[in-house]
Amino acid sequence: MRKNRKNNSRTWGNRICIAAFLLTCSLMLGGCGVKKEKEADSELPKIVIGMDYFEPYSYQASDGEYKGIDVELAKEAFRRLGYRPKFENIVWEDKDELLADGTVDCLWSSYSMNGREDKYQWAGPYLYSRQMVVVKNESEIQTLSDLKGKRIAVQATTKAEDLFLHNIKSDLPQMQQVNCFSTTNEIYAALRKSYVDAIAGHEAMLGSLVKEGKDAYRMLDESIYKSELGVAFKKGTHEEVAADLTETLKKLQREGITEKIVTKYGLDADEILPEGEQNE
Repeated sequence: MRKNRKNNSRTWGNRICIAAFLLTCSLMLGGCGVKKEKEADSELPKIVIGMDYFEPYSYQASDGEYKGIDVELAKEAFRRLGYRPKFENIVWEDKDELLADGTVDCLWSSYSMNGREDKYQWAGPYLYSRQMVVVKNESEIQTLSDLKGKRIAVQATTKAEDLFLHNIKSDLPQMQQVNCFSTTNEIYAALRKSYVDAIAGHEAMLGSLVKEGKDAYRMLDESIYKSELGVAFKKGTHEEVAADLTETLKKLQREGITEKIVTKYGLDADEILPEGEQNE
């Protein structure tokens, strides 16, 4: 009986040793897999993306990590195409020079294709960008037609300025005043102090004001302008990459990934997703 007990104890001891050995091997192999995956990623060809701080499309968090709608789309799209994206926060006024000298390979930061169709090699469009109007919550202005004879503030050199000055053909009513300011903070202050009846600009920019102001402001339902967003490469270069990227962005939309990302950052996917690409 003692002999049997001794043999049994040895058997259980062997089983424990074997199990421990297999677990160790599994962990080692798993670690090797992660390491190899990271090494494989680092060996992928790098593509440098020039971006501006334009929340929620592209920006740097306090920890230095790049975030936003465009950042997430770029990571997923280029991963599928076999590239390793590197984001560079650039001075946006220098974008064409940086693109021309090869400092960056492309521009991806809520960049409108409209009026620039022949200036770059484009991938897209992948989203629409809307110009909107915001008023104080207690304002009697409910529709764009209610703006007739009112005072509005816009940022200088923007689509909103051209639209309300009728430099771009539109059906917008004639305003009493179109006040053009250098910064967004100035147009916010103009509305807050009631120097103007409304302000106009990019949906994402004005959306932040409405959100932070809680019940102080509201956005009109109608858009004054829709532009197509794309990824800009230097003219005459990256033709194949741009074509493949366009198709990949369409696939991301059909798979519902674009909608998920857009919604995550608080925008209305139904309003800014291109038509004709339905979820699979």
